[in-house]
Amino acid sequence: MPEVEMTAEAHDGLLLAGTLTRPGGPGPHPAVLLLHGSGPLDRDGNTRRQRLDLGPSLAAVLARHGIATLRYDRRGVGATPGDWRSTGFIDTRRDAAAALRALAARPDIQAGAIGVVGHSEGAVHAMALGAQSPDASPAVAAVVLLAGFARTGEEALRHQADMIADSLPPLVRKPLLSLFTRYLARVQATSSDVARVAGMPVNARWMRELLTHDPRPDLANIRVPVLAVTGGKDLQVDPTDLDAIHRLVPGRAEIHRVGDLTHLLRRDPGPASLRTYSRQLRRPVDPELLTRITTWLHTSLKGPTP
Repeated sequence: MPEVEMTAEAHDGLLLAGTLTRPGGPGPHPAVLLLHGSGPLDRDGNTRRQRLDLGPSLAAVLARHGIATLRYDRRGVGATPGDWRSTGFIDTRRDAAAALRALAARPDIQAGAIGVVGHSEGAVHAMALGAQSPDASPAVAAVVLLAGFARTGEEALRHQADMIADSLPPLVRKPLLSLFTRYLARVQATSSDVARVAGMPVNARWMRELLTHDPRPDLANIRVPVLAVTGGKDLQVDPTDLDAIHRLVPGRAEIHRVGDLTHLLRRDPGPASLRTYSRQLRRPVDPELLTRITTWLHTSLKGPTP
């Protein structure tokens, strides 16, 4: 499973540092661009406190099936320079587009067979990349949405707050929701890239842009195949949004609501709760999910398995 370090030049000249995992054998290979969720995430989908490890898990299984994967460090994380707190939601989307262009420009990659896999916020950016015109260069050939929402960012965050509050003891539910409402109001009243809210530095521009973003127009413009998977125990994204994704995408859309799957892409048989996150992360990404993604991408990018 050969891996090479590569960079992608963003719109402002900043170099996004990443890893390209390639299958063995001669290319050019079909490929996917992997886009992670929110926060200071490195190319593997990890922060200092939370190791999702989606990057290496997915890249390894895709490489065994002949598909390359590019994943990269966000601004201000790992080997990518910059400041993630001052990076906007729109900046992150532009960075994803820059990484897609860099991947398609490689001679060892089949430019007409590139998919995008996004998790959480990354799924929302994957929708935007998939909504490009078929004549765009580079064009996306397939889109995988893991825990992607189909409502405004503010509606998605309010749903998330409601679900998390419901998973906590009754005495803290109402104060938590009240605090969240005040937090959103404070952020929406800011005008700087970074602001202090409740004494803490906040990525304010990113939050303002996310709150107003509506991914539904992008979904309605995706003409390539879409696979959308959300867990039935996802506390951060409403799995009923899968129905909206299926309704909005005009092309082939395959949706799956996986009963015990959580937002961390692990299965958990107990009640959905943030308090189980640390325990879940001791286990690997759900292997059945990885198999589903790989099988679907193999068909979408390489054709049916003989």
